[in-house]
Amino acid sequence: MIVGIGVIVAVAVAATGGGTKDKKTPTESTGRSPGPSLSLPSGLPSLPSGLPTELVPTDLESFFPSLADDEVPYYMLQKGDCFDTDDHLPGQAVKRTCTEPHDAEVVKVAELDGTYTTNAALKKAASTLCQGPLERKAAGQAAGTVRDTLVQYPDTGGYKVGIDKVACSLAADVGKGTHKLTKPLK
Repeated sequence: MIVGIGVIVAVAVAATGGGTKDKKTPTESTGRSPGPSLSLPSGLPSLPSGLPTELVPTDLESFFPSLADDEVPYYMLQKGDCFDTDDHLPGQAVKRTCTEPHDAEVVKVAELDGTYTTNAALKKAASTLCQGPLERKAAGQAAGTVRDTLVQYPDTGGYKVGIDKVACSLAADVGKGTHKLTKPLK
């Protein structure tokens, strides 16, 4: 059974240069990340002969979407990873080297702990885990460098199956902005 895991991506409070804060309304979207790959045990009985060959798949991997080598689910990011976001692939990150233009950098990866029955409760818990580390890291950046924060966390379905990671990131412009980070954060 393949289980798709939904992920909510929330864009939280924006940090701007000079220590001032520009409050923005958070946005959320739900997407799907690819399910686990399917592997069949080698001890399965063979299919009876005479079956039409078009009914027997020869390449099961072709039925499932695959990510590019640099695309990962947000929960596989680590502190210091730089990445781009894509509005069409919420919950996914396209890893970049920190010396080339990129949307965001992971400041902290935290783990949710507790019982959460709603996406709103998960969002609140994730925001609380990220607030302090993001504020401290943003304060050390040159004016105008960091403009947004990005808090990525699982939805209730993902949390129920064991995804408990929260990625806390500082970003140049999330969404349709054109400003990019061009080096690692200080």
